[in-house]
Amino acid sequence: MLRPHLERVALDDIEKMLIRQAGSTVHYPKGHVIFAAGDMADRVYLIESGWVKIYRLSADGRRVTVGSIRSPGELMGLAETLWGGERTCFAGAISNVSLVVVRKNKFEELLATHPFLALKVAKLLGARMREAEQIIQEMVCWQAPGRLALTLLKVGERCGVKTRDGIKIDLLLTHEELASMVGASRQTVTTLLNTFKQEKSIAYEGRFIKIIDPERLARWIM
Repeated sequence: MLRPHLERVALDDIEKMLIRQAGSTVHYPKGHVIFAAGDMADRVYLIESGWVKIYRLSADGRRVTVGSIRSPGELMGLAETLWGGERTCFAGAISNVSLVVVRKNKFEELLATHPFLALKVAKLLGARMREAEQIIQEMVCWQAPGRLALTLLKVGERCGVKTRDGIKIDLLLTHEELASMVGASRQTVTTLLNTFKQEKSIAYEGRFIKIIDPERLARWIM
């Protein structure tokens, strides 16, 4: 597994039920900005369905993805809400999403009432800190081909559907979105995807990327 530390702190059914009881459900279409930098960090979100990316804007207006794609069953907006103040990141829906929204005061009451949930949240924040440190290392130490290969493998693990001849990434990601995730230009990502396709590491099924040889793709990370 590429993210075993986060798998170990996933919310269980009882914990998700408690969060649902404390919040309300909302739905957003693909492309919607769920929260933005400068907003008050006064609520947390449980993703019921769909995927969300967390990003910042560079000085020249480019979107730079920070952290990982948030998936169904995950909490979002957690650290900033517990810390308080304004948000420093944006959250954008990369598919249609359904979310349970819990106000800060309700969430804090929930943690105070259920210590096991508070412990789970603390472990989750610790795991995400480790993941952030790993991402920083990857950005500093690896070249663009390795970063893109790893990103595809990670997204395939989280958002992929196993098929007879590979893992279909069940998420439409533009070259621009992938570029923001790996810290490269769109042109570089397009060139690298064509290289991966030519070596038969990946293939396209319509507009979706399919990983057909994970081991060959992983060699770019070495």
